[in-house]
Amino acid sequence: MSADDRAVLLVDDDRDLVQLLSMRLQSAGYCVEAAYSGEQALAKVAVVRPLAVITDLRMEGMDGMALFQQIHAQDPALPVIVLTAHGTIPDAVQATQQGVFGYLTKPFESDELLDLVERAVALRHEEPAAAAGRDEAWREAVITANPAMEALLAEARMVATSDASVLIQGASGAGKEVLARAIHLASVRHDRPFVAINCAAIPEPLLESELFGHAKGAFTGAVAAHEGLFQTATGGTVFLDEVGDMPAALQAKLLRVLQDREVRPVGATRIIPVDVRILSATHHDLVQSVAEGDFREDLYYRLNVVTLTIPPLRERREDIPLLAHHFLRTLREKHKHQAKEFSPEAMEMLIAHDWPGNIRHLLNVVEQCCVLCTSALIPATLVARALREKPSEILTYADAKKRFERDYLIQLLKIANGGVTEAARLAGRNRSEFYRLLQRNHLTAAMFKRRD
Repeated sequence: MSADDRAVLLVDDDRDLVQLLSMRLQSAGYCVEAAYSGEQALAKVAVVRPLAVITDLRMEGMDGMALFQQIHAQDPALPVIVLTAHGTIPDAVQATQQGVFGYLTKPFESDELLDLVERAVALRHEEPAAAAGRDEAWREAVITANPAMEALLAEARMVATSDASVLIQGASGAGKEVLARAIHLASVRHDRPFVAINCAAIPEPLLESELFGHAKGAFTGAVAAHEGLFQTATGGTVFLDEVGDMPAALQAKLLRVLQDREVRPVGATRIIPVDVRILSATHHDLVQSVAEGDFREDLYYRLNVVTLTIPPLRERREDIPLLAHHFLRTLREKHKHQAKEFSPEAMEMLIAHDWPGNIRHLLNVVEQCCVLCTSALIPATLVARALREKPSEILTYADAKKRFERDYLIQLLKIANGGVTEAARLAGRNRSEFYRLLQRNHLTAAMFKRRD
């Protein structure tokens, strides 16, 4: 494990104590980042992404508990250690009850601090058995530089070590299936099947058969027995995408599968045990769906043991260039096109867009640009066309005036069929002045004469 892999953020407004603790931690092999206020610490958490945070409880401005609460809101899995004075021990106990990883009372021994930090780092950096030795391969399909996404991935890796059901929430196109596959790859089931089904894409009469299978002759057209996805995925993971669109009758049958870990194929009398891990996803607000009676409350709690929410692309704009370049490299090979890069203006346009369709929308735009581009550099005009937007352009006053004058003269000459006298009259100018305007804009009346 390299020094950067052991990054620890140390927060205290006492610079002498920060220097002393930094020396102790560095001698133990940690890479220490120092912050001298809670506000500075929050900024560094987003950049450094430490494995643990050590903070004093009493500080000017934002104190240690306020800092912990802010960190916990962004990354609940990041361990925070609080340093306290003798008179604040009750505060420390309360902090531990609120989720602080641990606390030390000043003065403390170096070994106490190092032992607590080591346990915190081990918790954060612990690798699932199935993923050990495979580095970051489990998450390579999730392309991000966003702190919120990194925190989400840290939680996903911790969840992957268990068999708990996970509900992945996020807008359409945000990458819910990609995250589900990453969880599968980080789990002990990684070498078994990952089977995905979109509950909104399959007609209701066929969905039960697809999920649970059917016996021969169970219905018209069932000429042979069919294994459902739960049987196909035995030992692996079933991913139920858009589970919020599942019909009510099937919700009850899915609940029984989750409770009893067995399925009964349509038209069959035998019960088949299944061993699968359930991951599900939806863009619906299932709490509201439960309240409105559209989704079973008991099924919701079965699926929602752990919730992971993917932020929309507009909230992680630093990922847009990474994703756009990744898609361009992939599509260039697929379509055998020469486009290699976006112009700076084109990339600015991509970053500024709100992406209502999220990552899937970005992929479609990049593919259209790749297919239609005739040069190595994708221009802003092509991106604007793919986005169905008029390119934003701020002209200088002189350029705007010049463009207006040219367009205005062209419009007049078209109306007057190239007649200078008529065009000049419409413009309220004499012929001599109008000719000078035409000359200045490189226009001639002959260009606008209608031809038979």
